[in-house]
Amino acid sequence: MIESTIPGRLFGVGLGPGDPELVTLKALRAIRQAHVVAYPAAKHGQSNARHIVSSELTLKQIELPMIYPITTESTDHPGGYEAAIAEFYDEMAHQIADHLRCGRDVAILCEGDPFFYGSYMYLHDRLAHQFSTEVIPGIPSVMAAAARLGVPLVRRDSELVVLPATLSEDALTNKLNSHGAFAIMKLGRNFAKVRNALSRAGVIERALYIERATTSQERITKLIDVDPATVPYFSLILVPDSHLDQSRNLVDKPGQVTVVGLGPGSTEWITPEAQQALAEATDLIGYQPYLDRVPTRFGQCRFGSDNKVEAERARHALSLAEAGRRVCVVSSGDPGIFAMATAVLESIDQGPEIWRSLDVRIVPGISAMQAAAARVGAPLGHDFCVISLSDRLKPWEVIVKRLHAVASADFALAIYNPISSQREWQLAEAQAILSGYRSPETPVVLARAVGRFDEKIVTTDLGRFDPSMADMQTIILVGSSTTRRLIMSNHRELIYTPRSYGA
Repeated sequence: MIESTIPGRLFGVGLGPGDPELVTLKALRAIRQAHVVAYPAAKHGQSNARHIVSSELTLKQIELPMIYPITTESTDHPGGYEAAIAEFYDEMAHQIADHLRCGRDVAILCEGDPFFYGSYMYLHDRLAHQFSTEVIPGIPSVMAAAARLGVPLVRRDSELVVLPATLSEDALTNKLNSHGAFAIMKLGRNFAKVRNALSRAGVIERALYIERATTSQERITKLIDVDPATVPYFSLILVPDSHLDQSRNLVDKPGQVTVVGLGPGSTEWITPEAQQALAEATDLIGYQPYLDRVPTRFGQCRFGSDNKVEAERARHALSLAEAGRRVCVVSSGDPGIFAMATAVLESIDQGPEIWRSLDVRIVPGISAMQAAAARVGAPLGHDFCVISLSDRLKPWEVIVKRLHAVASADFALAIYNPISSQREWQLAEAQAILSGYRSPETPVVLARAVGRFDEKIVTTDLGRFDPSMADMQTIILVGSSTTRRLIMSNHRELIYTPRSYGA
């Protein structure tokens, strides 16, 4: 680590509202080049600011979490809240100054813009007169919220007033009026007070609520539907100019959720109907590797997430649609086969009544089992069943019971989710169950990443089948007692199940 007699530089880096793609190139460059990266953090250690740019940090950098002594709780500090926070900033400024004196550049991360209600400004006050300093602006949450809501705030000669929700109810009421546009920030536990002020000022009908704008937890809804006990600090209310009536249409117009099947891999397998739905959407939501298969379009918002948060994805999509957005939830293969269509419908069934008024559509796609079967012939040409070996949403005992039923009824079988790092033994047990009913020569197909550049197709039989050849991207087809192998004149082997049983 650098040690120098030349002091380091201090950077106040605005990260924008939360979406990593909204961080500026200049901010990323400052973060990558900094010797020390400091960021605000809660007592439990989590930091929204760090999370936004976590992929940019390196092991060579010193990380300096600035753990706030107080967030929403009270304090027993003799000087009260203000004294406790001032003492905290004094101590953090002292630690940062030590790094700067040693010649280390320090980047202090700040959500939104550093000088727009940003925590960085308090450190700037303490350090900027001592060290070379550069402040890198970020997109403020107010601008991000307006963009996500799709509503202009002001135009021509109209004015925008930004108010902190920490003001008294009377002060808020006096500042609000029926003509201008307003943004009210720092809601949290102040929400009920703000709602009362909006009502008293006669502007509550124009008010729009959004929380965690541009993040995967974003929520947009009518003010009347918000539970004050659930409002986070990172939420705000926008009151567009009275001449802009789009704000009312935004939350009154039913939105649309379209669950789109992309097929298993090849772009040629995406249907025209799916392509049109994707092109017309305002927002795309899905497992990140699936989103990466959809071309980026100007003006669209994309929300990628992990593969085990289907319910959260569905609720996010429905919340956006509730606010009048046209949302596409993307699935690999067909969305109705072990995919997002069911998650969306389950969320509607268990969610608020307003979600039942949304326009919900399912656009089918080529399933993985169809693509795999086509690669080797027609192994599913007669009656067949489909089973997922994942026991994350159903007990293994039920899977075992169904495997016995399928095997004893002599169905051909398509197996989804055959194996994972937490389920290494279950596929071998499934093989053993099927072997109790089928001959060792029964054809078996392992198809991985069908339609993609790394596609791999293996044909074997039940007796020689090695479970270690499969992973979560593999679909397995197991023939019935009538499934046959067909050797073509060019020595290509095809597999099919005759249309007539016992043929």
